[in-house]
Amino acid sequence: MSGERELRALLSGMRPEVNAGRFVFTTVPGALPEGVTPVVTVTEPEGRTLVVHQEEADRAGLTYDYVAAWITLRVHSALDAVGLTAAVATALAQAGLSCNVVAGFHHDHLFVPYAAADEALRRLRALADRA
Repeated sequence: MSGERELRALLSGMRPEVNAGRFVFTTVPGALPEGVTPVVTVTEPEGRTLVVHQEEADRAGLTYDYVAAWITLRVHSALDAVGLTAAVATALAQAGLSCNVVAGFHHDHLFVPYAAADEALRRLRALADRA
């Protein structure tokens, strides 16, 4: 079950894919609103951060100011792998693109500005090709 740790293999095997939809970051003070199924949750002292489909946030009346595309790196990365996040963030930063990274057990997930999803995907594929 352990994932890949070697950076070159991680980069060359990324196989980035854009997940369908627009995703937003919002926060709630307590329980999840009805009809909201987050793809990511983070509990902080200030409240619970949710990453949800924009349509769900709109229906629930949740506020947000960042609309993102969700890109999954299909390589099975080990949670203790070193360098993947840095390499990906650097490649996107060089293009002036923000990137919010979430690690799942099997894959890393990137949230980039929705309007820049194609450019982010192009940059990630170029990074994989160079590896």
